[in-house]
Amino acid sequence: MTEQTAAPTAATEEPAAPAPEQELPSAGAEPVPATDVQAAEPVPVTDVQAAEPVPVTDVQAAEPVPATESVPATEPVLAAESVPVTEPLAAPEQALAVAEPVPAPKSSRRVLRAVARWTAAVLVLGGLGTGTALGITSMERTDVPGLATEGDGRWDYPELSLPALPAGSPRPFNEANVAEIHHADLRKLLIPAPAGATADKKLTGGWVSTTQFVSEFRKDKRGELTQLLDDSALRHIAARGWTMPDGTTSKVYLLQFNSTAYAQGLRDDTYVSSTPGIPLDWPTDLQLDESWNAGGKVPETVVYAFGETKTGKGRIHEAYIQAGDTLALVIHSQQGKKIAEQIPFRQTLILQNQLLG
Repeated sequence: MTEQTAAPTAATEEPAAPAPEQELPSAGAEPVPATDVQAAEPVPVTDVQAAEPVPVTDVQAAEPVPATESVPATEPVLAAESVPVTEPLAAPEQALAVAEPVPAPKSSRRVLRAVARWTAAVLVLGGLGTGTALGITSMERTDVPGLATEGDGRWDYPELSLPALPAGSPRPFNEANVAEIHHADLRKLLIPAPAGATADKKLTGGWVSTTQFVSEFRKDKRGELTQLLDDSALRHIAARGWTMPDGTTSKVYLLQFNSTAYAQGLRDDTYVSSTPGIPLDWPTDLQLDESWNAGGKVPETVVYAFGETKTGKGRIHEAYIQAGDTLALVIHSQQGKKIAEQIPFRQTLILQNQLLG
């Protein structure tokens, strides 16, 4: 067989065209072994162009290549390429097939579908969470389950506000009001009944008589107290009462005098200080509540709180508030053996004190 050689070319010339098709070796010729091709180092294009042509006889002398790894006659071999043994050259049809996109395996598709489902779930939950957060922030804390402040026994009083004063009249403890007179309507200074309360038909928030007021005290002391009131220049008495669903009865009296001196005089005459003075119409005597710390006390006012014990606990609570020309009496009581709650009593006392201040 005639030897074929590649003509050397200069490095500056255009790259050499692919070598022409080679004739297939005869059946008796020994094909080139694959191992020799694999061991050869790849040769750069410029080196191949400058290298000496390789005689075909050397290739023929090599060991035969297995039939499954032979080079098809229709596929020209470029001089600049080396053929790996493990990857035989593919036919044109196979090359076209490789160029087409390969579908993803079923396992990859399942993963993609799972990711898509989880992504959708996260988006849905995120939207729901955002809507819930917006809904919660627009609600009052006490309206949110699990976040509402636990009840501590306080009553639900309506929002309080001081009544309007006559034109040019100052508040009782304003610097311009030296006499500490309450110019507002005394009935509007009474604390309102809390939610759920049943109003007392006798004490509706209006004016009451001296007889009604002294009926809260022991019978043997009512005459004495009536005389003291007559001698103290009492102007009028306003009162409100109610009963709560738990049976607690509440009564608030406001006594207004012509001056602060008369109000203080009645307090002293009835010995209201470390003792409750004239006792209420109650089977037991009351003691000064030493646990009362005057919380919520308004400046320029004085509060005296009493109960059946030194801690103020028991079936009844009593307190006096001295605020300028007005003296207030607050009573909370429970019939039977049930103890009257101390928290709502002190709440009522503080709020009434603020209204008078």
